[in-house]
Amino acid sequence: MKQLAEFIPIILFFIAYQMRGDTVSVGEWSYTLDGIFSATAVLIVATALQVLLTWVFTRELEKRLLWLLAAVCVFGGATLLFRDQTFIFWKPTVFNWVMALAFAASHFIGERNLIERALGAQIVLPKPIWNRLLWLWVGNFSLVGALNLVVAYQFSEAFWVSYKLYSAFGFTLLLTIITGVMIAPHLSEEDGAPVEAAAEPD
Repeated sequence: MKQLAEFIPIILFFIAYQMRGDTVSVGEWSYTLDGIFSATAVLIVATALQVLLTWVFTRELEKRLLWLLAAVCVFGGATLLFRDQTFIFWKPTVFNWVMALAFAASHFIGERNLIERALGAQIVLPKPIWNRLLWLWVGNFSLVGALNLVVAYQFSEAFWVSYKLYSAFGFTLLLTIITGVMIAPHLSEEDGAPVEAAAEPD
């Protein structure tokens, strides 16, 4: 449920962009949606509300969510301030590449990488599996960041907005499935509890 909630700002961004040219009226106040800039403003507000509501209901915030909010505010704010969509185009790439760097660095810092720190309390896996999962996620973040630039500079703005929405669902689903396939052999068939496994080479 929490993962699905994180898609809401992207969905609202997409909807606001599709409504470009439409006029929204509330009483005597009216505003004509101007495409990428109105959509960016919606994205900033929606992401801030998402973080606020997450804290209200859970009383905790993941660092990744805070970094996402910071990236949206900085790059989205620059887009609105300078009226230049280049900044919001670069936001997914910078966000994903910083995540890739942070995850990769965790392999060399401390006894547990970021994947093991996040999931280690819920599941027991051999160290080599944690490492493989880590590099899978690093590869995902790196690829997503790179593809975002390709789409941003080789296709139309409208295509990029659609890609941003559908790729978010697609890559998340694919990563979840591959992660599950890698973890499944190390869970018991009866109740999904962790089972002992021999260490495998890196």
